[in-house]
Amino acid sequence: MDGPTPAPASDGLLAAGTAPGRWVLAATVVGSGMAFLDATVVNVALPHIGEDLDAYVAGLQWVLNGYLVVLSALILLGGSLGDRIGRRRTFQLGVVVFALASAACALAPSVPVLVLGRVVQGVGGALLTPGSLAILEASFRRDDRSRMIGAWSGLAGVASAVGPFAGGWLVDALTWRAIFLLNLPLAAFVVLVAARHVPETRNPEQAGRLDVPGALLIAAALGALSWSLIAAGDRGWTDPAVVVPLVAGLGAAVALVVVERRRPDPLVPPELFTIRQFQGANLVTIVVYAALGGVFFLLVVQLQEVLGYSAVEAGAATLPITLLMLAFSAQSGQLAQRIGPRAQMTVGPLVVAVGMLLLTQVDAGSGYLTTVLPAVVVVGLGLTTTVAPLTSTALAAVDDRYAGVASGVNTTVSRAAQLAAVAALPLAVGLTGDAYQDPVRLSDGFSQAMVITAVLAASGGVLAFALIRNPAREPAAAPEPAPNVVGRRERPGFFCGVEGPRLDTCPSGGERVA
Repeated sequence: MDGPTPAPASDGLLAAGTAPGRWVLAATVVGSGMAFLDATVVNVALPHIGEDLDAYVAGLQWVLNGYLVVLSALILLGGSLGDRIGRRRTFQLGVVVFALASAACALAPSVPVLVLGRVVQGVGGALLTPGSLAILEASFRRDDRSRMIGAWSGLAGVASAVGPFAGGWLVDALTWRAIFLLNLPLAAFVVLVAARHVPETRNPEQAGRLDVPGALLIAAALGALSWSLIAAGDRGWTDPAVVVPLVAGLGAAVALVVVERRRPDPLVPPELFTIRQFQGANLVTIVVYAALGGVFFLLVVQLQEVLGYSAVEAGAATLPITLLMLAFSAQSGQLAQRIGPRAQMTVGPLVVAVGMLLLTQVDAGSGYLTTVLPAVVVVGLGLTTTVAPLTSTALAAVDDRYAGVASGVNTTVSRAAQLAAVAALPLAVGLTGDAYQDPVRLSDGFSQAMVITAVLAASGGVLAFALIRNPAREPAAAPEPAPNVVGRRERPGFFCGVEGPRLDTCPSGGERVA
């Protein structure tokens, strides 16, 4: 998989706007875009999968959560693996695994087999997703990183934009199985481009063994708790099939904390969680992505089962969200770089919350232009404002050597939040069993769920205002001293924020100090 290394910029890193930089961006966008594409396409296809494979709500939840559990459990391991053996190599491996699992999903004869294929897709996603962002963070010059991450956010939105429309068309014209076959040519493109154009990067200081026990405990905790929440809707909270997984999941979570504190090489270096900016960015990620997970799981079902949309119409209904992100995410990243991320991360989730409250009006007989479109446009504007600064803040808060781990943590919490929403939200609003096939019950539950998601999104804005701080600006360069001036004091190092360590370079653009 080794290929020619792109010509670097003068400082040894790639520059935005150059041919090598564009190839690297293309590989990371299309690779991660496969995962985004799959998420949006599978959501649109859920009613058809349920009808074809005779699935209840619980089965449809596991079609999503089978992927999310494994992705959330292994993504930190994937980031750590990339730091050790090479981010490009791990990224390519993830793409290949994801493609093979997609082929298996396309051939699945039953819900259990489909869920198994989705589990393997989660393994591939755990390898490729952190690698895409870590490659950008480690390959480009610091001044270009927010711009490139913003471009990544926007261009990856192409997959989200094309996915619902193309996937809905495939579902209506052919079969839901065709949606998984879309990944195969994309995977071939990524593997070839990455081999030729993406530079290999790794963390030379990363040592010790991979934390496999930690990853397994995360999987056990997330899987058992998800099983318990999903099963409770049909069996009730006193059923042993609910109680036993619930206790096991909580036990695994406690064991994870104990094991990670004692390991010399944990999945996440403990010092990362002493960085206030990193903590804040991930807390905002949790609540915002939980809200999004609930909306995108239920909205396409509501549109098809209550408003009578076809799969392609339901997919196209949310197109404005991704078109807005495609058009303006790069500019959003650039704006955050100029003014700092706090304002956008505060206002953006509040705008998203307003859009989710507007979605409560989507009911039988609602017109697209008068009801659905205004809501999705407001959600899209909020996400465009939020996503690029949120992602870049989480990554910029830590040193470059932790790029893979930081990317893995941020992606893990976003996927785990979506997983929790998909598992818990239908139970909270009474959508269990075959309730999604009853338009009246579905519509009542959908309206309640949108209120809950709005509260979650708004809490993200409050958390950002309380916890996120703008990096200190670089002071204006002092004039060069006259030749006869002696004793000029050097000013080595940076001080990265109020609580940051003294470093040779500052990932958040902190103020130079003596």
